[in-house]
Amino acid sequence: MEKHIVVFTGAGISAESGLKTFRGDDGLWEGYRVEDVATPEAWQRNPEQVQAFYNLRRKAVLDATPNAAHLALAALERTNQVTIITQNIDDLHERAGSTNVIHLHGLITKSQSSIDSRLTYPITGSEIAMGQHCALGSQLRPHVVWFGEPVPTMGEAIQICRQASIFVIIGTSLQVYPAASLVEEVLPETEIYVVDPFASKLPIVRSATYIDQKATTGVPTLVGKLMA
Repeated sequence: MEKHIVVFTGAGISAESGLKTFRGDDGLWEGYRVEDVATPEAWQRNPEQVQAFYNLRRKAVLDATPNAAHLALAALERTNQVTIITQNIDDLHERAGSTNVIHLHGLITKSQSSIDSRLTYPITGSEIAMGQHCALGSQLRPHVVWFGEPVPTMGEAIQICRQASIFVIIGTSLQVYPAASLVEEVLPETEIYVVDPFASKLPIVRSATYIDQKATTGVPTLVGKLMA
């Protein structure tokens, strides 16, 4: 019987494509305090700074390419039902060929209305300009879930985790909530694999198979095993 493999990915998988992880050891993200670029309050205070910050992040995403880990997960779809739940705002999973991806924190290659998050639009190029408006007349902003905002796809992600026959965690420290709580939704009989250089040190709530390797090494190896 075809297995339903649910894969939960974080910044570690995209870091190997050259995209910076969310926050550095100094608490800064690309030289900015997170409070100044990734909260609704930051947008209210200085929308131009927030817009410029995400325009740069978007250009970096468009310049990046999927790596061996992304490609291996796409290949896994050939023999199994695969759902990817990602904390990442890039589109590298899709560009690698994965067809069933849930973005918990939004997708930076889209814009959204600043007064109704349900109104989203594709972006041509890498920039959202100040003065670009949604159909309701409000300024367009990045389609990104900021700190302090609800996660619209969380309910769907919880249901998917409860359906998993195999649950794979890749490149996340499991410290950002509510996303990190998804591992608690996995059924007791579900196999769990964790791929991360520090996998065996992560706060998993139950027994798992730990692969202490970076994503581009560990994921292709695991996928080979799951496809065998």
